[in-house]
Amino acid sequence: MAREADEKTALGSVWLRAEPAPTRAPLDRKDIVLTALKILDRDGLQQLSMRRLAAELGAAATSALYWRVATKNDLLELAVDEVFGEALVPAEDGDWRDQLGTLARAAYGAFAQHPWAPQLLASHAGLGPNYQAYAERMVGILASAGFKGVHLDAAVSAVFHYVVGAAVTDAAWIATVRRSGLAESAWAEAAGDQLGVGAGALTSYLSREDAAGPEARFAAGLRVILVGLRPRRLS
Repeated sequence: MAREADEKTALGSVWLRAEPAPTRAPLDRKDIVLTALKILDRDGLQQLSMRRLAAELGAAATSALYWRVATKNDLLELAVDEVFGEALVPAEDGDWRDQLGTLARAAYGAFAQHPWAPQLLASHAGLGPNYQAYAERMVGILASAGFKGVHLDAAVSAVFHYVVGAAVTDAAWIATVRRSGLAESAWAEAAGDQLGVGAGALTSYLSREDAAGPEARFAAGLRVILVGLRPRRLS
């Protein structure tokens, strides 16, 4: 039994193990992951469990669930990579900054649609095919622009880490508001004065539609990074 458990978690990642062989089960891994995404988007990260997922899939699918996805950690890795797949938008015309900006905004937008996903990036490494394809797309754009060696690595890190950092910050605010049980506007009204910023300022800071909100701050910061990047050696 212990050996079987070890085999299910070998090397610490679902992406470093072979996918189970096909069966006559009523659903496949993709079905399971998409159902998990629905639960995560609707109820948040803390509410997802294998038992709850099995209930959502239906009793007839329970055995197939554990055959296809052995553990909750495996499920979360699969779910995060599915989100990265949404960021693989078609290449845009324009120079390398335009192309890189499009790719960065696509990832940030995907994380905004699935705010639980950034919370997992600190514990679930990017080993899935969509993550790898996203990283390769970014490397390809910068390499074509003339970035090389350590400068190429630094440029990729600057853009990618900015995207992740912005998404993680947004997700932390969303999680805090969700734990309160209040609507965003009601939470801002109650917390603004205590934080010393006022309800109006906090409402603007949190609202994605506001000119001072997360979307606008992200776009402004991304422009700073892209303008500052140059295909030359680091001094």
